[in-house]
Amino acid sequence: MDQSRVLLWVKAEPFIVGALQVPPPSKFSLHYLRKIATYVRIRATEGAYPRLYWSTWRHIACGKLQLAKDLAWLYFEVFDSLSVRTPEKRLEWSEILSNCMSEDEVEKQRNQLSVDTLQFLLFLYIQQLNKVSLRTSLIGEEWPSPRSRSQSPDLTEKSNCHNKNWNDYSHQAFVSDHLSDLLELLLDPEQLTASFHSTHSSLVSREAVVALSFLIEGTMSTARKICPLHELALWQPLHAESGFSKISKTFSFYKLEAWLRACLTGNPFGTSACLKSGKKLAWAHQVEGTTKRAKIACNTHMAPRMHRMVVMSQVYKQTLAKSSDTLVGAHVKIHRCNESFIYLLSPLRSVTIEKCRNSTFVLGPIETALHLHSCDNVKVIAVCHRLSISSTTGCIFHILTPTRPLILSGNQRVTFAPFHTHYPMLEDHMARTGLATVPNYWNNPMVVCRENSDTSVFQLLPPSEFYIFIIPFEMEGDTTEIPGGLPSAYQKALSQREQKIQIWQKTVKEARLTKDQRKQFQVLVENKFYEWLINTGHRQQLDSLVPPAAGSK
Repeated sequence: MDQSRVLLWVKAEPFIVGALQVPPPSKFSLHYLRKIATYVRIRATEGAYPRLYWSTWRHIACGKLQLAKDLAWLYFEVFDSLSVRTPEKRLEWSEILSNCMSEDEVEKQRNQLSVDTLQFLLFLYIQQLNKVSLRTSLIGEEWPSPRSRSQSPDLTEKSNCHNKNWNDYSHQAFVSDHLSDLLELLLDPEQLTASFHSTHSSLVSREAVVALSFLIEGTMSTARKICPLHELALWQPLHAESGFSKISKTFSFYKLEAWLRACLTGNPFGTSACLKSGKKLAWAHQVEGTTKRAKIACNTHMAPRMHRMVVMSQVYKQTLAKSSDTLVGAHVKIHRCNESFIYLLSPLRSVTIEKCRNSTFVLGPIETALHLHSCDNVKVIAVCHRLSISSTTGCIFHILTPTRPLILSGNQRVTFAPFHTHYPMLEDHMARTGLATVPNYWNNPMVVCRENSDTSVFQLLPPSEFYIFIIPFEMEGDTTEIPGGLPSAYQKALSQREQKIQIWQKTVKEARLTKDQRKQFQVLVENKFYEWLINTGHRQQLDSLVPPAAGSK
């Protein structure tokens, strides 16, 4: 059979959502991961293999790798959030946690959770994607090789850690460069030499190839259907190439590796394919005095579910509002936007906001991760499973999240505030992404990078500065208030302000002004209001909402 008929590629999601944008703990090196791989098999009966229970991982991570418990849980939970699970199951877990009265009760519930051991080892290994190597920091680029030279335009111009999560060339290079290590990590201990290496006669189990499907999938070039790696490797006509033996029910290590290398190709649903051949979208409202240069591309017209991607770049002084099927379940990247208001009101899979300034982002519920990098003076309003931020300055996050927000490296003047808006379909979208109103850890961030053990890197918004946010679009749907309500201190501040307005209205009424005086007074108030709109920058926000002549609501 012609080998070229099998196309394999590295999946994007484990890297976009799974590889944390922070150098991994030094104990996640291959040396330690090999030791863990042997250890879990020895302790198979104690909840270590083929499923790894939280209590066993906690013992390995805290006891043997000397990680803090919070960090051990973080990696376990990030991996778990990637597993396919119905929204109902996710909501059920939120309910269990919100009913826990103490830390011990939470721990008791966590002890019942388990993950696929071999896939979890691969997940820990791909954290090396963002490892800072001395060589790279000196030369500024890995050793040049034709493969790693990025061909994708504009969005991946630098090979720094934060582009790697979205750069499919980096994903492919990472897996190709480390393929032997990845396979050796999955081998049964008896297939390895004393120094943890494979030999020419090493055999790879079916379970190991199933685990590798976490990172690799593919198709027959004649078919449209996407298959996990193991289905293709186990397909009868391919046994000779993939090295599978029906007798031993295992694969030959060196044949399997050679077959994988021969078939690995670029991801047809990756960022670069999306930018090259994706549909170009024109979403942004045109505003007077701006040149139209916003670039928006998506692959949703041809990508299957779980592979959808929308990339938007260089939205400048525009308001962009969208709620559509194009966005549902998509990974969204927003890049280099400035002085804009962006509303993406659909259930999303993940969102990355990078190099944006002076803008407001209002997002529909995000099923996995929301990550910001290198942003200045940005406001983000979202319900998300997880928020992580790096290299941000003066940003404010109005969020509702069931996990602790992650403060990675290089942040200054971060403000966290309660989620403070709603749109008619919001609760419906939350249900579809498995996100509940409790528990909500918006005000309990976790400082992950040691440089910031100083907690002053963030503050909670003072209630006196808190206002609710109105989404200015008409839509169908049942949500009429902020899901979960507001924390009492913020609700109180709003009520007091409301009271002041009522007193003011009463005072005006009781002043018994003549008709002329009333007119004069109204002009004064309107002028003051207009002045305030300009001084606060809200004037641009209102102007950008005026639809074009043939516009819609």
